Amino acid sequence: MSRTADTDAPLPDAWEELVTTALLGTDRRTPAGSVPGPRAPHDLLDAAALATVRRRAGLRPARAARRPAPAPADPRPALPPAAARRLTLLLTDRPGTSGGGRRGTAPDLMELLPQWLAAANAHGYAAPPEALPALLDAARGRTDLRPAALRFAGPRALWLARLNPDWRFALRATHGGGASASAPDDPDRTRRLWQEGLFAERVALLTALRSRAPAAARALLAATWATERAEDRLMFLDSLRAGLGPDDEPFLEQALADRSRNVRATAAELLSALPDSALAGRMALRAAACVAVDRTRDVPMIVVEAPHECDAGMERDGVVAKAPAGRGERSWWLGQLVEAAPLGCWSRRLGGRTPREIVALPVADGWQGELHAAWCRAAVRQRNAAWSRALLGEPSAPEAGGPGAVSLAERAQLLGTLPAAERAEWVAGFIETHGLSEAFQLLGVCAVPWAAPVGRAVVDALNIARDAGSYPWSFSGVMGLAERCLDPSEAGRLDALLAVPDEPEDASPGAGSYWAEAFQRLVTTLRLRATLLTELAPPTPPAAEPAPAGPVEPTAPGPARR
Repeated sequence: MSRTADTDAPLPDAWEELVTTALLGTDRRTPAGSVPGPRAPHDLLDAAALATVRRRAGLRPARAARRPAPAPADPRPALPPAAARRLTLLLTDRPGTSGGGRRGTAPDLMELLPQWLAAANAHGYAAPPEALPALLDAARGRTDLRPAALRFAGPRALWLARLNPDWRFALRATHGGGASASAPDDPDRTRRLWQEGLFAERVALLTALRSRAPAAARALLAATWATERAEDRLMFLDSLRAGLGPDDEPFLEQALADRSRNVRATAAELLSALPDSALAGRMALRAAACVAVDRTRDVPMIVVEAPHECDAGMERDGVVAKAPAGRGERSWWLGQLVEAAPLGCWSRRLGGRTPREIVALPVADGWQGELHAAWCRAAVRQRNAAWSRALLGEPSAPEAGGPGAVSLAERAQLLGTLPAAERAEWVAGFIETHGLSEAFQLLGVCAVPWAAPVGRAVVDALNIARDAGSYPWSFSGVMGLAERCLDPSEAGRLDALLAVPDEPEDASPGAGSYWAEAFQRLVTTLRLRATLLTELAPPTPPAAEPAPAGPVEPTAPGPARR
């Protein structure tokens, strides 16, 4: 036994002394109770082990923590067993780490999780308790999953979130950290949370209340508006977008005089979305003074006279006076006025013309781009489908988006104002004319699963791209969208594309096999999505057995037949 292990040997009085000796080295400093030499390192380790045991044995036990209350019950029905097993697979799948454009034929299960959660929530299922940690971890890493994941996780997830700091986002994302959005039924509790809660809790409370009782949410906000910080006022004001209506106008008019420029701008934007508001009327007068039809020419033409100054009234109504770098002040002011003016005013101002006729008019002096871009923003803000159709134009037009849609992003926003079926027809026509190279953003606004016209157009365009002999990687974004958005019933149409095609002489080497692999992954994913939906379907109740037949009463014999 070494000296330090002997009970008669002196032991160091301080842990720091042992640490210092270890840092300096036993060649420079001999451990207490030891002698210089080859045994010194062993003696130091023995002393450290003994001191560790002594330190641990000398600790006083801490006061026992209060046992947490049991997790609340979740009254929703349990998942079908097959769906519960599928959820485990979806949550344990991780995206591949291999680089390059080749992804193989296996579906990306994590990309199917959002649709699975949406379907599970539509059926009203409760999450299995054992899956909650993995579900919260997935939602922590992907903010797009959080609303659906927390809805599916239910109250037990909030119970867990209070015990693990990594999951605190669940408390911030839920009204009151788990309280149900029962504000109209419990005004005292709502008022207390509004006055005492954390900022994120107050935002969640106001949002939840606004969706159920817009007037109550507005009254709650007005009660403390004067004492809120500017950045908080901006976030609270943004919550009024849900359920925005004429009753909000008096409060928003007061916000036009706010100390914060951003708050004033947001209030003005909300008021301009109300075509009958006083601000919309003021903007209509200002915009109409800048735009007119010149009837003295051979062909009627729109002429524009942009504002020469931005006065105090314009600034109060949300016009930003300072133009961005590289932008002319007058065109900047004009765009803001036209964007905020109600679109209904232009028919009266421009000779009773329809939106299509107005958009078709030539615009003098190079103002067409600025004017039409402002009308695009107005159509999106006011959700005006007639103006959106006029500005989009025909999908087969050479300009592929109409004169007012200056970018794919604007076309996508305009499409968002149209009914889902009309939106799908327009996007399908665009793809048939212009292919997939510019269709990615437009496909993102189509309802999922894609309507039949969109699905057919995408599959046909992918087939054309395959026949062209290029690699499929340039279409990987569209292919990924197709895996998530194509109707699973389209899988049968794709079977003919699974074979490796004959490659033309000018094709990229091996492109055919890569395309076959990509289509195989697409078909496998579509069939898996169909299986997911089948697994989530509630079990069909067994058919009731027919009642046993009673005794048959004898009947009188009829007349004998000859």
